Amino acid sequence: MNQSNKKYSAYIQILKEELLPAMGCTEPISLAYAAATARKVLGEIPDRVEIKVSGSILKNVKSVIVPNTGHLKGLKAAAAAGIVAGDPDKKLEVIAKVSQHQINAIKQYLEQAEMTVEHLEEGADFDILITLLKGIKTSRVRISNHHTHIVLIEKDGKPLLKQELTEKSDGLTDRNLLNMEDIWDFIHSVDIGDIKEILDRQIYYNWAIAEEGLRNNYGANIGKVLLMDAHEDVCKKAKAMAAAGSDARMNGCELPVIINSGSGNQGITVSVPILVYAKDQNADEERIYRALALSNLTAIHQKTPIGRLSAYCGAVSAGAGAGAGIAYLCGGTYEDVIHTIVNALAIVSGIVCDGAKSSCAAKIASSVEAGIFGYRMFQQGQQFLDGDGIVKKGVEATIKNVGRLGKLGMQETNKEIIKIMTEN
Repeated sequence: MNQSNKKYSAYIQILKEELLPAMGCTEPISLAYAAATARKVLGEIPDRVEIKVSGSILKNVKSVIVPNTGHLKGLKAAAAAGIVAGDPDKKLEVIAKVSQHQINAIKQYLEQAEMTVEHLEEGADFDILITLLKGIKTSRVRISNHHTHIVLIEKDGKPLLKQELTEKSDGLTDRNLLNMEDIWDFIHSVDIGDIKEILDRQIYYNWAIAEEGLRNNYGANIGKVLLMDAHEDVCKKAKAMAAAGSDARMNGCELPVIINSGSGNQGITVSVPILVYAKDQNADEERIYRALALSNLTAIHQKTPIGRLSAYCGAVSAGAGAGAGIAYLCGGTYEDVIHTIVNALAIVSGIVCDGAKSSCAAKIASSVEAGIFGYRMFQQGQQFLDGDGIVKKGVEATIKNVGRLGKLGMQETNKEIIKIMTEN
């Protein structure tokens, strides 16, 4: 791909937009960001807080620990953290720096403030609306479509910023420019200097949290369980390290990650397994960068038709992306890569998303295994064929079908999951 090609600069920009640092699970952090922004507009700590969120936000915030809060969970904890200790200028690292005094203040605020939570049934799948009140003074902030996309800021009922709420109004580079043939072309022709800084941060952050997940006890310790019988099996090590990163992240670890498609778990999944294989093979730096670029863009391409939040587990797309990157790292051709993706999607596309919590680590392990097994299948001349369930001839047709399944087919599934999770 020539550097003058508009897709070349678009693909680099997509990586810059997607591979962002985040402290903690991105849905509660997005809520904390909205709350911190609203508090800044209000100018003081409010007495009352009204939280309205879409069902998918309810689902993804309910069971995950909010970092730097003393192991608090849930929507109210995330909002309180943003109000009391958040720095809105840091966006998804809004509560990255919180003192012990502030942690105590967050807990005290939760006991004293009047806070309500309501399911926002009309609007986008990703929707957060928070209103702060102090006497007659009010502020309101709305985030929609993706984690830092503020579409409304109000002070005392007067709009300071207002954007029409549509699915297309996300301010991001057009993801429809992505396709596997051009991604393959891009990762072979990209000047490493154009992506090195983006990927260096992903390597450093995501490997660090994976190591932390193995070092200490987090959640169900899926990474440690997997590593117990890994021995010299690089596939098992790749699964274990990726799972360990999620173990830590879902259970209050205060290390940042570099996200992919709005998700830290997906960011860990597309990167850590490749780093495990790279270490095993003693791969050179340039090949690692190209493998990571392939993995990241492949995952983003798959997630584009699905959307940010769905009942379809995002680890599946990320695991297929990791499989593609590992296939390239192992000397695979374009045919190897695209068949790896199709095989992986055929295996694990039935995994549902029931919110962010400890079991995400196990789903990541399964998705990484499917990505690697998908490659091993094709190495042995085996593949899933057109007509095998949702598989269609050609990688793009299969990705389109999975997108349809995740966005449209699983809407009722998502509603039922939310009902199950919110029943008393």
